[in-house]
Amino acid sequence: MKHPAPLLPALLAAALLVPMASPQAAANEPGFEPLFNGRDLTGWSGNPDLWFVRDGAITGVTKSDPRLTHNTFLVCTNGDVADFELRLSYRIVNGNSGIQYRSKVAEQGRFGPVVGGYQADFEAGKTFSGILYEERGRGILARRGEKTVIKDDGGRTRVEVVGKVGDSDEIQAAIRHEDWNDYVVIARGNHLQHFINGRQTVDVTDMQTAKAARSGVLALQIHVGPPMTVQFKNVRIKRFPVAARKVVLVAGPDSHGAGAHAHRAGCALFKAALDKVPGIAAETHANGWPKDPAAFDGAAAIVIYSDGGGGHPFIQGDRLKVLADLVRRGVGLGCVHYAVEVPKDRGGAEWLAWIGGYFETHWSVNPFWEADFKVFPDHPVSRGLKPFKSHDEWYYHMRFAQDMQGVTPILSALPPAKTLERPDGPHSNNPAVRAAVLERKEPQHLLWTYQRPDGGRGFGCTGGHYHKNWAEPNFRRAVLNAIVWTAKAEVPTGGVQDGFTAEDVMVFLK
Repeated sequence: MKHPAPLLPALLAAALLVPMASPQAAANEPGFEPLFNGRDLTGWSGNPDLWFVRDGAITGVTKSDPRLTHNTFLVCTNGDVADFELRLSYRIVNGNSGIQYRSKVAEQGRFGPVVGGYQADFEAGKTFSGILYEERGRGILARRGEKTVIKDDGGRTRVEVVGKVGDSDEIQAAIRHEDWNDYVVIARGNHLQHFINGRQTVDVTDMQTAKAARSGVLALQIHVGPPMTVQFKNVRIKRFPVAARKVVLVAGPDSHGAGAHAHRAGCALFKAALDKVPGIAAETHANGWPKDPAAFDGAAAIVIYSDGGGGHPFIQGDRLKVLADLVRRGVGLGCVHYAVEVPKDRGGAEWLAWIGGYFETHWSVNPFWEADFKVFPDHPVSRGLKPFKSHDEWYYHMRFAQDMQGVTPILSALPPAKTLERPDGPHSNNPAVRAAVLERKEPQHLLWTYQRPDGGRGFGCTGGHYHKNWAEPNFRRAVLNAIVWTAKAEVPTGGVQDGFTAEDVMVFLK
């Protein structure tokens, strides 16, 4: 495979063989920034009994007592990594280690952070150095010397070896035992490459979109097993610009009077907030289905905030077929408020398949009530959310995908009995909803995400009748997080932070 000039093997090998002191390394390589100052662990977080600085190098040491019960990590706190080139030198005596990238801190274990995700592996032995392993995930994604493509096979991972980048034994022979070696990791989009001492060890294209990570933390590992010592120095990174993911916000005509179903203002607010999110390029289209057929070209996600039911702008004519083609190509879909309602026989099956649920008449209901959101799941869309209350036309008792497969409720609350005082009707009440709420006391899911079996994503939000409700930062953040997630971009650690005040939100109505 032809690499850009900086990655040509000869040049890369020459660059890696130049000795550099850690603080100056990045200065001698344009675009690189140091991640380790050579003196202390500023910018890193881990167990100080296991991780410290020795001889100008990050050092991880384990002993026989206490013996590790889980792999533990030193996590870089200098921001998540997305597309990048990482360069460092390592030395290992006994045991196994690795470089985590685009990873996630899963929990805080007894011995420190537990991290899962892509790992550029290396060891004191002769088997695993250079491979791509997914810690707490899919396992080995490429053995040393392999060029692989990772595909989805009905929800299962299929690793296809499509070529070679080198001979495994020759790569291993060039690795210096218990001495310093140079490691390079390059990640661009879904293309991942590892190099040790100037030799490429793996080349991976991860096409399993439901599991492929586009960003996450960087971390260093010490592994369970016999006592070991691992060291790292000259740690530096070049961050590449990430191609923006296009989000198309479709606003239906305003309806229901001033400040209600203010779709244009709502989408304008969403765009203004999303413009502050790195990696997202949002655009709005007012008055329903865009007149320009090229509006959806290159879209990562489409978000509909409009009236629905039989007049839903996306079910008229052949528009469902157009949308189906976009979804087949991996485009995400989100629906806000009335847009979650489509006729059962014209859009119902599609909404179930595309966003995981919808408002089904004679099953779902649409009362006004105050929802009290107290807890949230461990999901990217929950980032930055705190308990809040909101009085809105919260539709509930949605028709969801069978057994909730792929559906993750984000905002859930138990409606009060007074929401079911109306007589039975297509939107007001029915025996099934009474049994669910009044008898079984089941919390109702008002904002959910959907991970499609094909790797695409969707979400639905039943609130949003009143524009003024977007002034509640947690409600607004939940929907903005859902949009970013559905576009397969990285939801910021603290959720989308737009900084808007209640007054700012209301300006969009003018």
